Amino acid sequence: MITITGTVGSPSKYLVTGMAVSSNSSTVLKMVFENNTAGTNLALCAGSDADFAAGKAGMQLSDSGGPGFQFLTIIDAKKLSGKVIYVLREVGSKDSQFTLTIE
Repeated sequence: MITITGTVGSPSKYLVTGMAVSSNSSTVLKMVFENNTAGTNLALCAGSDADFAAGKAGMQLSDSGGPGFQFLTIIDAKKLSGKVIYVLREVGSKDSQFTLTIE
């Protein structure tokens, strides 16, 4: 299990993985995503480098509520192969802190 914390500042996106996910196995990943900043909404996404650069969701894995709400995503790792994982700010303009736990 790994826990990642980060802050989505300007330009409203945060790259979680430094390179594309590589998986040929049917490993189930469990991800828990939480937005820690009131007044903002975040989306956990997977997509191409171009999707991230454009600030658009290739595949939305999770959405956020306010602080204290944790959302669970269960996904086959093969579906993420070839994609980077990132967070986009959907609502609000202030810096938004998040927590992502992957098991």
